[in-house]
Amino acid sequence: MEYFDGLIAEGFPDIPDPVRDFIERVSFAEPEEILTALRGVLAEDWMALPVWARNLAYRLACLQRPDDPELLREAAADLLSFGPDWDEFAEDLKARSDELEK
Repeated sequence: MEYFDGLIAEGFPDIPDPVRDFIERVSFAEPEEILTALRGVLAEDWMALPVWARNLAYRLACLQRPDDPELLREAAADLLSFGPDWDEFAEDLKARSDELEK
């Protein structure tokens, strides 16, 4: 809650309309919609989406399909592409996918 308290106290900084639109769309999308869009954009231009957008999209898809080992592996591979900050989360996703396949 502390995180949100800080944002509320600051009055939420202005968020650009395209960013707000992306967040709203991905928040309410079905996992297949998210994955189709992600895969299409990334196939066209691998760096087209900012890292935060990729992370959010994969996170929401994984939350909706927590028992999908292929999706967990795909999300882990994407996290590993962007440095050590998310390596621990990526390793957790890979371990979960391995457990699901046993």
